[in-house]
Parts: sequence; C-alpha cells; structure tokens
Amino acid sequence: MDKAEEGVRRLLKWVGKSLSLRKSIGSSQLDIGYFANVIKIAPNLGLALSTDGVGTKVLVAQMMKKFDTIGIDCIAMNVNDVICVGAEPISMLDYIAIEDPKPEFLEEIGKGLYKGAELANISIVGGEVSQIKEIIKGDGNGYGLDLVGMCVGIIELDKINIGQNVKKNEVVIGLRSSGVHSNGLTLARNVFFTKNKFKADKYFPELKKTAGEELLEPTHIYVKEVMEMLRKEINVKSLSNITSDGLLNLARAKAETGYIIDNLPEPQPVFKLIQKLGNISDEEMFKVFNMGIGFCVVVPEKDADKVIRIAKKHNVEASRIGYTVKDPDKKVFIEQKNLIGRNNNFYKG
Repeated sequence: MDKAEEGVRRLLKWVGKSLSLRKSIGSSQLDIGYFANVIKIAPNLGLALSTDGVGTKVLVAQMMKKFDTIGIDCIAMNVNDVICVGAEPISMLDYIAIEDPKPEFLEEIGKGLYKGAELANISIVGGEVSQIKEIIKGDGNGYGLDLVGMCVGIIELDKINIGQNVKKNEVVIGLRSSGVHSNGLTLARNVFFTKNKFKADKYFPELKKTAGEELLEPTHIYVKEVMEMLRKEINVKSLSNITSDGLLNLARAKAETGYIIDNLPEPQPVFKLIQKLGNISDEEMFKVFNMGIGFCVVVPEKDADKVIRIAKKHNVEASRIGYTVKDPDKKVFIEQKNLIGRNNNFYKG
C-alpha cells in the first residue's frame, strides 16, 4: 500500500462511519468506492451522487489560454460516473476555485459548463466561485483554476446496477473515447512539455493538430446513448466508466467475474505518440490511460448488437472487445498486449 492509498484508507475510516447516521430516508444504499453512491429518498426511489473534477487538464487550458471546453470535462467526469449505477443524471452543482475573477475568464468556463449540461440533458442549479489566490496559483497571468462538480441522478432502488448480475460468457462492448479524456494529463503533460520541452502549440502531423489542442479535446459524455440502452429491452449487466486505472475499472463490478479483452480496437494516435516520446511501458499506459475505450457495457450475447447499434446512432464507435469469465480474483486480461490486470495494476503475463 503506497502513501496515497494509506491516506485514503485513514480518511475513509472516519468518513465511512457517517453511513450509519442516517436510517431510512437519506440512508446509503451502497458502500463507498463505486462509481457513484445512492441514497434512499422514498420507498423505491433513490438519488445517485458523484463528485469529480477536471484535475490537471486545467493546466493545459492555462497553457492554451482556452477555457471554453473544460466545463464539458467537468460535466462528463460526473455524469459518466452516475450512469454507471443505472441512474439518470438530472442536475449538477459546480465549484470553481480561482486565482483572479476575470469576467471573460469565468464566462468562458460557463460556456463549457452549459455545453456539457446540454449534452448530458441536465440542469446546473447552483455552485460556488471561490477566489483563493493564496492557494490557487496559475502561470503568472491570473488564470489559476480548479474546477469540480457534484452530480445528482435519479433511480428506482430495485434497478440499482453495480454489476451484481454479471455472469460468465457475456460480452464486453467498448465505446470509443474522444481521446485522453480527463485522466492521465499529468503523465501526458510531463511527456510533451517537460521531458521533450515541446510548446503547447507544437503541431504533430499524426494528430493533425497541436499537442495542446489534442489534450484539451473534451471528454465524451455517454449519457444519451446509455440512457437509451437502459430504456430499451436490453439486459444491461454492468456499466463502467473507463477513467484512471483504465480497463481495470471493469473489475469494480460486484460479481466475481474476470474479463478477457481480446479484440481492442487500435487506440487513437495520441496514445502511441505519448508512449513513444515518453518511452512508457504497456503496463503503465494501460494503467494511466483509457487507450481508446471510454466506457464499457456488459450484456448477454443476444443484446450485443443492439448496444452497438444504439451507440452508433449517437455517433459513438462501439465494438465487442471481450467477454467475461468466472474468476473470484476479478482479473482483467488484455490478450493483445499480454497484460494481466489485478490489484489495481497491470503486469506482463
């Protein structure tokens, strides 16, 4: 256990005790640690809750002096977690910590938040703008920023999905990512801007854009396609947002199943470029990045084509990338790279 894991363990030792403070209305329906939690608000109705931020992607926005898309990332990081329990996102709050309340700066952030809300079909009902220049430091021009959100979704309690019904020989459908999304930016920035000393406006022919433009590509929001899957006669067994830890997120499902990933599509050029420029191992790449798959849906074989058709209807590439097996250790095998994922890491097989 590293320092960060030990720190979180000690934090949760206290935070977790609060779950016993509410009985019936307001009671937690899940353990802490899944993509989202659910609290009971009526006999068969719950609110799904999740919070997340944009992380160091804001530093790329500062380098590019472009702030009109990171709001999309903030919405995406939250709503994509809420749908993992089968809930429909309905609303969000935002928290914007800034160095200097420049009006045009805040307006650009607002544009992205609105666009993200539109894509997710949610309302942003409030938030907080906190000017804390002693803490938030930018690049010297007053553009220091941290951007965080909290999303609320709604779900019938008997429809909560945490992958409890996944069985062996079911199909893993991978939905294409739009690029790096909002995870792995620290490593990507280090490769491009620290190790290789490129500027954010450095153009790469293989990307057909600059490094900064590629890293700022907004995180895809999967709400509309996943909501359609849940409303159709499709037996959705589990839903996984592929963020940090990559395809290891599949193993967060409750069922004792492992995952054989034997048909990964070619990742976007940015991942190959980062790996080459940084001389990064396959193990680290698949641990840190989504490697081209931003979301996974597990279904029985009979429903696989339906899921793919719905995704494509929403202009998202989707394909069968693997299948489930019985495995109490919940390992994730990536056959094309000879990787075995277990205990939150990938290893060469």
